[in-house]
Amino acid sequence: MSDQTTPQDPTTQHPAPQQPDRDIAHPGLTGDMQQQPDHGEDTYVGSGRLEGKRALITGGDSGIGRAVAIAYAREGADVAIVYLPEEEPDAQETVRLVEAAGRRALALPGDIRDEAFCAEVVERTVAELGGLEVLVNNAAYQMAQDGGLLDLTTEQLDRTMKTNVYALFWITKAALPHLRPGSSVISTTSVQAFEPSPQLIDYASTKAAILNFTKALAQQVAEQGIRVNAVAPGPIWTPLIPATMPGEKVKEFGGDTPLGRAGQPAELAPAYVFLASQEASYITGERIVVTGGRIVG
Repeated sequence: MSDQTTPQDPTTQHPAPQQPDRDIAHPGLTGDMQQQPDHGEDTYVGSGRLEGKRALITGGDSGIGRAVAIAYAREGADVAIVYLPEEEPDAQETVRLVEAAGRRALALPGDIRDEAFCAEVVERTVAELGGLEVLVNNAAYQMAQDGGLLDLTTEQLDRTMKTNVYALFWITKAALPHLRPGSSVISTTSVQAFEPSPQLIDYASTKAAILNFTKALAQQVAEQGIRVNAVAPGPIWTPLIPATMPGEKVKEFGGDTPLGRAGQPAELAPAYVFLASQEASYITGERIVVTGGRIVG
């Protein structure tokens, strides 16, 4: 376990991949993972950088989304999280952690492949939290296919595109009328946008789309005082990994990075905090890359 202030060797700050080569059922629950991720539960210390803001985080039940929810709450923000109904146990733990930080938490179960639901989560956030200043488009679907394109079904392609791209458009479109100057839209792209894996051809394509969406929207809304940025993670240890990748890939996950290990969700959260804070006031249309030393374009 690491803290935010003590200098540490980043190669040993968190464990190297130790997960056995077994799968967990999709969409993946944190409790089913033998090697638990670090979301910053015991380490993240806030300093009021997001005091009084209201944030909506898709995929906020676990993994990166949970880490961001914890950090935002400890920085002073109220938080709404969107998640699949089958992820309720993880969502309730995230709600508990947000409320333990003294902030309001709003749980919004549903499927973001439904355009009407995407509009609903924005309206409920605004109504129940009293406004919206930070939108984090984080939810994603992936499923590795060893045969690449030949094994990719239309059903999977449709699910990946709707979850990762369509929902991004729908939720952001619904949110824009509620965002005021100083607000932020932050989306999760990926190292896959730069270095696509053959087994993740559909997922990688969506992550490249998210990057271009970020750049285009940033130019569109800059004069309104709204900033739009992205975070591009490398291999990060979340339930999505053992739930969607072959066992042998899971066992070695992150070991090929220069730092020699997978990243933890807690190591992503500060990037999302920075981009949502006033400290990033002159940054828009950009991405922060968090890849354990892997060089990307």
